[in-house]
Amino acid sequence: MAERNILITGGAGFIGSHVVRLFVGRYPSYRIVNLDKLTYAGNPANLADVERCPNYTFVKGDICDMESVCDLLLRYEIDGIVHLAAESHVDRSITDPFAFARTNVMGTLSLLEAARRQWDGRYDGKLFHHISTDEVYGTLGPDDTPFSETTAYDPHSPYSASKASSDHFVRAYHDTFGMPTVITNCSNNYGPYQFPEKLIPLCINNILHRRAIPVYGSGDNVRDWLYVEDHARAIDTVFHRGCPGESYNIGGGCERRNIEMVKGIIETVDRLTGKAPGTSLDLITYVADRKGHDLRYAINASKLADELGWRPKVSLDEGLERTVRWYLDNRAWTDSVTSGEYMRYYEAMYGGR
Repeated sequence: MAERNILITGGAGFIGSHVVRLFVGRYPSYRIVNLDKLTYAGNPANLADVERCPNYTFVKGDICDMESVCDLLLRYEIDGIVHLAAESHVDRSITDPFAFARTNVMGTLSLLEAARRQWDGRYDGKLFHHISTDEVYGTLGPDDTPFSETTAYDPHSPYSASKASSDHFVRAYHDTFGMPTVITNCSNNYGPYQFPEKLIPLCINNILHRRAIPVYGSGDNVRDWLYVEDHARAIDTVFHRGCPGESYNIGGGCERRNIEMVKGIIETVDRLTGKAPGTSLDLITYVADRKGHDLRYAINASKLADELGWRPKVSLDEGLERTVRWYLDNRAWTDSVTSGEYMRYYEAMYGGR
């Protein structure tokens, strides 16, 4: 009998696959059940190295189908949920906000209600861990204090609004029904297996194919960058040692302007592919700024460090080097996901540039 039975939603996606891999490898006495709908960003190939592990089970399904989720929780005697399944790309939320409301809000509510019904007040040893984003806090000025767990919510995009709503539902289930919940709000993730609609893999792929690299506005928007394996470790830490009812910010402590990131990616790709320094700088193409584009995100992760001892291990320079090398070594993976849905999206967003 498994020591614990953990459901990880969205485990075939970018962050989710790293969390699944960590839990499967670190906790062989756990049964890890991965529930994923396999939308465009969910890819079973992300977990090819763990699919045959005896403590891993994959289930294809939709978190919005509450009855199916109830059956799954009962069948596998789930006592912990790590909820990562979400629509996450801001640009897509601007063109299709309803999809984000359905998955991020109603999907989270479906999971919460299924857990409430199945656990039926027997909450000892149970936990619902909801993974969210720093974007719920809104935007910062250049000299503003970084976001803390007490920063008021002020979402500006359909994506961040949907995540803010889901956070509120998680807190409401804790306060109303006594469900043990934790929320983590993370900064921008990067690393292997990230779908190439996001900045870093988009740049890498476009450099390799000599396509324009679109930069919104003047490129002065600032983000805090977190290597995905550090994030997975933080999720593990909070899931096992976090205090129910609390929220924890997870940040990499690596603030960079977008244009600085793009130039750093160009330098790294050019160097690792044997090109002369600056060869690909001509690919930078400034495009009209995104609607409601937040200026700056920055995370104060001191609560997580002081209370639970987690700190990021991977610097931005090291993480970027690792990430570029992975994409260079796994071009077949990138080629497999940059067709069909991806190309339709890319051409719609950037006109095929």
